[in-house]
Amino acid sequence: MIELDETPPAAATRQPRHRWLNWLGAAIGLGLIALLAWRLDWRQFAEVLQSARPEFVLATFLAITLEQVIRGWKWRQILTPLCDCRTSHLFGATMAGYLANLLVPLGLSPFVRSWLVARKQKISMSCALATVAIDRLVDGLVFAGIVVVVVLAAVIPDPNGNIGLGLLLGAGGSAAAIVAALVLLAHHKRRSASGIGVPLALADRLPGRLAVRARSLAIAFADGIVWPRERWRGVAIVMAGIVIKLIATSHLFWAGLAFGVVLEPLVYLALLAILGFIVILAHMARVPAGFVVGAVFSLGLFGVGDAAALAMVTVVMAANMLAVAVFGGWGLWIHGVGLGDLGRRKVAADAGP
Repeated sequence: MIELDETPPAAATRQPRHRWLNWLGAAIGLGLIALLAWRLDWRQFAEVLQSARPEFVLATFLAITLEQVIRGWKWRQILTPLCDCRTSHLFGATMAGYLANLLVPLGLSPFVRSWLVARKQKISMSCALATVAIDRLVDGLVFAGIVVVVVLAAVIPDPNGNIGLGLLLGAGGSAAAIVAALVLLAHHKRRSASGIGVPLALADRLPGRLAVRARSLAIAFADGIVWPRERWRGVAIVMAGIVIKLIATSHLFWAGLAFGVVLEPLVYLALLAILGFIVILAHMARVPAGFVVGAVFSLGLFGVGDAAALAMVTVVMAANMLAVAVFGGWGLWIHGVGLGDLGRRKVAADAGP
């Protein structure tokens, strides 16, 4: 008698592979954490942490908050062709998305913020999600530009040029992928207006009601692929993206001042570039605590001791979690949503196409 396995062969081989990748990423992360713990003077770390100046800890919190307020304003400019939103509501939705991701780290942030805005503005969730994608792509292009500036400024201690070359290759690859994504989005927007295109053709191949649902999602997503007609708004979106990245570089600046650590201005840009790629790679490789370990070792490249570096990272993470908890909860409140609603079928019911 032959027993039939109901799991498709591709899925059967993919599941063990994903499991091994998860275990491998966890092992690498734990190994890096163990290495950091072994070389760290914990008594010195406690002394450094106790010496933190509260005014600069507060400045870190305010910088993180200001960054997200500007992000909400930038998102408002992108949404202009679709609806008239308040910056405060978009800021609240963004922070609520971060809160959902903090509670359930499954990458839910874009979906939660899109759902909240769609619910408030009476537009489809797919439409709002498309504007989030454009927002992210603009940020990616700005980040790639900053990486090029950092490498050309030669502020990274890199005698062999390997770090700089890696950053340039990463920035070039990211920029090329983002431009390709923008071209594909524009193509989908143009083709879907005529009821044709690859996504719609693929949707039509699905069975019955699923095909209708997928087609409506693809069309609604195309409706959200927008850019403001006013030239000043387009320039403002890009400039806001640059300001957001500059404020992001100030997080470690303010946290460093709390412990008397001051670096050259371009060094903070270099840290942003290095940590940006470290976080992306750690996420892809499923390595836990990638930001913490990466930040400590990156700061070490510029002469910051492990104890001071970990103290700086601790302040940034604590300020970030506090901002997300406070303003994320407030964001849910102004949108009339409770924490329990994020885990209910109500999200799917309200989302629509």
